[in-house]
Amino acid sequence: MPGRRPERLRKRADFTEVMRKGRRARHPLLQLVALSTASDVSRVGYSVSKQVGGAVVRNRVKRRLRAIVRGLDWVSGFDLVIVPRPGADSVSYGELQSIVMQNARKLRLLDDVTA
Repeated sequence: MPGRRPERLRKRADFTEVMRKGRRARHPLLQLVALSTASDVSRVGYSVSKQVGGAVVRNRVKRRLRAIVRGLDWVSGFDLVIVPRPGADSVSYGELQSIVMQNARKLRLLDDVTA
Protein backbone atom coordinates (compact mmCIF):
# COMPACT_ATOMS: atom_id res chain seq x y z
CA MET A 1 0.00 0.00 0.00
CA PRO A 2 1.67 3.25 -1.07
CA GLY A 3 1.97 5.91 1.59
CA ARG A 4 2.09 3.42 4.44
CA ARG A 5 5.19 3.69 6.57
CA PRO A 6 7.06 0.36 6.59
CA GLU A 7 8.41 -1.10 9.80
CA ARG A 8 11.93 -0.09 10.77
CA LEU A 9 14.89 -2.40 10.96
CA ARG A 10 16.47 -1.41 14.28
CA LYS A 11 18.78 -4.00 15.82
CA ARG A 12 22.43 -4.35 14.88
CA ALA A 13 22.05 -8.13 14.66
CA ASP A 14 19.25 -7.72 12.11
CA PHE A 15 21.34 -5.33 10.00
CA THR A 16 24.30 -7.71 10.18
CA GLU A 17 22.20 -10.70 9.13
CA VAL A 18 20.73 -8.86 6.15
CA MET A 19 24.16 -7.59 5.06
CA ARG A 20 25.73 -11.07 5.36
CA LYS A 21 22.96 -13.24 3.89
CA GLY A 22 20.95 -10.88 1.69
CA ARG A 23 20.74 -10.51 -2.08
CA ARG A 24 22.21 -7.29 -3.48
CA ALA A 25 21.34 -4.85 -6.23
CA ARG A 26 24.03 -2.26 -6.85
CA HIS A 27 24.17 1.15 -8.48
CA PRO A 28 27.12 3.56 -8.21
CA LEU A 29 25.05 5.81 -5.92
CA LEU A 30 22.99 3.25 -3.99
CA GLN A 31 22.92 -0.37 -2.90
CA LEU A 32 19.89 -2.40 -1.81
CA VAL A 33 20.34 -5.56 0.25
CA ALA A 34 17.25 -7.73 0.79
CA LEU A 35 16.70 -10.86 2.84
CA SER A 36 13.51 -12.89 2.69
CA THR A 37 11.83 -13.56 6.05
CA ALA A 38 8.99 -15.74 7.29
CA SER A 39 7.16 -12.69 8.63
CA ASP A 40 4.23 -10.96 6.92
CA VAL A 41 5.79 -7.62 7.80
CA SER A 42 8.58 -6.03 5.80
CA ARG A 43 11.21 -3.92 7.54
CA VAL A 44 13.54 -1.30 6.10
CA GLY A 45 16.78 0.10 7.50
CA TYR A 46 19.17 2.77 6.26
CA SER A 47 22.94 2.74 6.59
CA VAL A 48 24.43 6.09 5.58
CA SER A 49 28.18 6.38 6.15
CA LYS A 50 30.10 9.56 6.85
CA GLN A 51 31.57 9.28 3.35
CA VAL A 52 28.20 10.52 2.05
CA GLY A 53 28.62 13.79 3.97
CA GLY A 54 28.11 15.51 7.28
CA ALA A 55 25.16 14.94 9.58
CA VAL A 56 22.88 17.38 7.75
CA VAL A 57 23.60 15.75 4.38
CA ARG A 58 23.21 12.20 5.75
CA ASN A 59 19.88 13.08 7.37
CA ARG A 60 18.64 14.71 4.15
CA VAL A 61 19.50 11.57 2.18
CA LYS A 62 17.70 9.40 4.76
CA ARG A 63 14.60 11.64 4.66
CA ARG A 64 14.49 11.39 0.87
CA LEU A 65 14.90 7.62 0.96
CA ARG A 66 12.18 7.25 3.61
CA ALA A 67 9.78 9.28 1.44
CA ILE A 68 10.63 7.17 -1.61
CA VAL A 69 10.15 3.90 0.30
CA ARG A 70 6.85 5.13 1.74
CA GLY A 71 5.57 5.98 -1.76
CA LEU A 72 6.17 2.56 -3.31
CA ASP A 73 4.11 -0.64 -3.08
CA TRP A 74 6.45 -3.27 -1.65
CA VAL A 75 5.92 -7.01 -1.39
CA SER A 76 5.74 -8.36 2.15
CA GLY A 77 8.05 -10.73 3.96
CA PHE A 78 11.51 -9.25 3.62
CA ASP A 79 14.08 -7.13 5.42
CA LEU A 80 15.77 -4.44 3.36
CA VAL A 81 18.86 -2.33 4.01
CA ILE A 82 19.43 0.70 1.79
CA VAL A 83 23.03 1.90 1.60
CA PRO A 84 23.53 5.22 -0.19
CA ARG A 85 26.99 5.88 -1.62
CA PRO A 86 28.95 9.14 -1.86
CA GLY A 87 27.23 11.37 -4.41
CA ALA A 88 23.70 10.24 -3.50
CA ASP A 89 23.08 13.69 -2.04
CA SER A 90 23.84 15.42 -5.34
CA VAL A 91 21.13 13.77 -7.47
CA SER A 92 17.55 14.97 -7.65
CA TYR A 93 14.69 13.30 -5.81
CA GLY A 94 13.36 11.88 -9.09
CA GLU A 95 16.73 10.36 -10.02
CA LEU A 96 17.11 8.84 -6.57
CA GLN A 97 13.59 7.42 -6.82
CA SER A 98 14.30 5.83 -10.20
CA ILE A 99 17.52 4.28 -8.85
CA VAL A 100 15.65 2.78 -5.87
CA MET A 101 12.90 1.45 -8.16
CA GLN A 102 15.41 0.00 -10.62
CA ASN A 103 17.26 -1.85 -7.85
CA ALA A 104 14.01 -2.99 -6.21
CA ARG A 105 12.83 -4.44 -9.52
CA LYS A 106 16.11 -6.37 -9.85
CA LEU A 107 15.40 -7.94 -6.46
CA ARG A 108 11.66 -8.39 -7.25
CA LEU A 109 10.61 -6.39 -4.20
CA LEU A 110 7.90 -4.24 -5.80
CA ASP A 111 4.31 -5.34 -6.33
CA ASP A 112 3.24 -5.54 -9.98
CA VAL A 113 1.10 -2.43 -9.58
CA THR A 114 4.07 -0.05 -9.29
CA ALA A 115 6.63 -2.15 -11.13
